[in-house]
Parts: sequence; structure tokens; C-alpha cells
Amino acid sequence: MSQVQFNHVQTAHCESGVISNLFRHYGLTISEPMAFGIGAGIFFGHLPFVKVNGVPGTTYRIWPGAIFQRVCSRLGVKMQSQKFSSPEKAMQELDRVIGEGIPVGVLSSVYYLPYFPPAYRFHFNAHNLVIYGKNGDNYQVSDPIMDVVTEIDPKSLAEARFAKGFPEPKGKMYYPVQVPSGVSLQKPIRQGIEQACHYMLKIPVPMFGVKGIRFLAKRVKHYPEKLGDRKATLYLGNIIRMQEEIGTGGAGFRFMYAAFLQEAADLLQQPELAKLSRELTGIGDLWRNFAFNAGRVCKSRSADNVSYGELSEMLLQCAAAEEVFFKKLSKVKV
Repeated sequence: MSQVQFNHVQTAHCESGVISNLFRHYGLTISEPMAFGIGAGIFFGHLPFVKVNGVPGTTYRIWPGAIFQRVCSRLGVKMQSQKFSSPEKAMQELDRVIGEGIPVGVLSSVYYLPYFPPAYRFHFNAHNLVIYGKNGDNYQVSDPIMDVVTEIDPKSLAEARFAKGFPEPKGKMYYPVQVPSGVSLQKPIRQGIEQACHYMLKIPVPMFGVKGIRFLAKRVKHYPEKLGDRKATLYLGNIIRMQEEIGTGGAGFRFMYAAFLQEAADLLQQPELAKLSRELTGIGDLWRNFAFNAGRVCKSRSADNVSYGELSEMLLQCAAAEEVFFKKLSKVKV
């Protein structure tokens, strides 16, 4: 089996991190924030009818796989992507491809990754990592949220690739088969910004975008009387967890998009994007403040805890700020 030199760079989020690391391997250098922005990764959704581990799902980024799909389409990268009916077929194909010296992106469940600390191993089935070779029987792993490369045994990797639950990874693996040597980023940046603004402002369904933040705010306000204290704490805890622990977290995604706007401002010589980058950083701080206070409510840490009503007001403040921000962004000529 050929040994591959793979340049591992730690990133904030798995999907945009794998994009950046894989593309760099093929000579197309693109930062993680740029990948996130071109892929219109920033989003919000609250899905009370889609239960994740028994509680409603909340997302602060676009659905898994969408960033990758959009970036590849906008930059002209062609990918080979496969899913499998059995772990045996999936592992055989992985061995074949990395045996040819090709690093492979893999979808996995965090729960079965033994190099994660136990506290971080939960049932999240949309984690992306790169397998770039083997050391004996073990697979060499570039996991973008880890500071160094690591290894994983075949049994754990097969379990991670075929974890049950929503969504099922089904052994998904992917790798570039055609990567352009150079690209102009102006059009992809414009397309990414236009799509992000549309998704945050114009989806008519009340559970998505800015409307979705307000939708969640109304529900949070009534959690205690509708759910009871224990369930209210469980639901609120999951909102924080999805914001601050899953990948980059809600506030983290706002900071990453702000970094994208700053990079785009420098690249395109568009100072208005730099101003909006600073504005979004302030919105990220609003989200962090909400998470901090919601965490105190969950833990009942102090006598002067904020109420669920006050948490609802904080979310409405986030919604108002994001609405103003995305309306301004939609008017910038890129």
C-alpha cells in the first residue's frame, strides 16, 4: 500500500475542514471559512417534529453534506461518492482507494471514534474525517477537529461508518476525481452570499432562518408550563448543546462566517463586507450570551437566574440582529 503524505490542518468544523484539507492536498488552497461561505453554510432551523435522541432538533448550519455539494459545484470539483449495503463492502472499497494513494473523506458517528474523549462521544452520525492510509491494520486518520493525526482500528471505523440512527452514514465515502488547478472565487463568493441570505430571510416555512429563531423564542418562553421543569431543562440543554458543542456551534458558525466575509472583503476589495464581518461578530457574542445564561438555567447555579421568558427575549434579540444583518448583506454588490 502506498504511503501518502497528507497535510493535516486542525479546523473548527468537520465538513468545511475536510473540504479545505482535501482540496489543499490536490493543490487547490481554500481556507475553512471560505469553504463555509461559498457553501452557504450559515443557517438556522428548529424542528420540533424531528426528534434527535428524543428531543427536538435545532441546527445553526445548513444540513450535513450541503456545504460540500455546493463548494464542489461552484469551484468545478468533481467528486466520487459512494454508500454501501454492508460494512464488508465499504471497508473493501476504502482499502482499495487508499491503496492507490488517494485520501478519502468518510462519514461517521462520533460515538464510535475511540480517539475522542468519552465526554464527547455521543450519537452524532454526520461527522466527517479523512482516511489517508494504513499503519498495519489500523487506519490513519486526519480528523479536522483534532490537533494532530491519529489512528483507528478497523472494528471501530466500521461501527462508526454504519451507526444506526438519524441520519444513517451507510458507509459513505467520497474523494475528488477532478480538481481545477486554479479558480476565480468572485462568482462562487457571490453565489454563496446570495444563497445564505435567501435561506435566512425568504424561506416561507416558519421554522427556518430568522423566522425559525423567532419560532424557537416563542416555544422556549412556554417550556416550563408546557413541558414541566425536567423536560424543559432537557429541551433547553439540547439547544445549547447544538449551539456550542456540535461541530463548531451556533455562535462559532457566526464567527466563522464573519471570517469568511473578512477574507472576501480583502480578496474582492469590498470594504462593506469587512464592516458586516464586524457586525456579525457582535451577533455571535449575542448567541454566546444566550448560551451562557441558558446554561445557568439548566444547572440552576444562582439565585438570580434569568427566566425562560428572558431567554426568549435574548433569542428575539438574536433574530432581530440577524434580520438586519442579512438584509444589509443581500444588498452588497459582489
